[in-house]
Amino acid sequence: MQLVRKFEIKSREKMIEFLNSQPAGRLASIDEKGYPQVIPMNFVWADGAVYMHSHPAGEKIENMLRNPHVGFEVDRDVCFLPSYYFHPTDASQADTLYISVVIKGRAELVRDAGEKARALNALMEKYQKEGGYEPLAPEMPVVREVAVIKVIPDDMRGKYKIGQHWSRPYRLKVAQSIVQREGLENARPILAVMQVIIKDGRLEIESDPEM
Repeated sequence: MQLVRKFEIKSREKMIEFLNSQPAGRLASIDEKGYPQVIPMNFVWADGAVYMHSHPAGEKIENMLRNPHVGFEVDRDVCFLPSYYFHPTDASQADTLYISVVIKGRAELVRDAGEKARALNALMEKYQKEGGYEPLAPEMPVVREVAVIKVIPDDMRGKYKIGQHWSRPYRLKVAQSIVQREGLENARPILAVMQVIIKDGRLEIESDPEM
């Protein structure tokens, strides 16, 4: 995958941080007729791999057992930018702020009960941060009954466009347009990603967004 360098996420740590901040990803496998099958999955990044839990039988399991080469993608649509932010009539100027990570790797079913339990606990820690459950142990029947898919990355790339390619005055101009279109409260999380803050009723650049 060729990336424009100014849009490339250079830090592996930032990619991992982004992955575990997102609720779902998409797993792509190849079916028996050669078509890609893409399905949304809950997941967690842990110990250098992506882990997902699954029913022990199904098309995605059959696909990966037949061909372990898979894709995995996670993205966040930060904000749509209407064309009139940039030009009064040219629709081609419409744009989107986003963050994404794409993984190409090898999928396998986790057979070791200890690794399965660790993966399932990592999933619970991600999705149920408040606790209220008994940690899973390798000897528990549920660990044996559920399937855990592991994707080992061969290649992981990240891409982001959150205003880092604009000058500071231009980023403030776009931020003001976002506030006018979205309303202040809806705009706050978008501005946070753009590293724009509201101080004394004014928009200010906090820092240059970098990943």
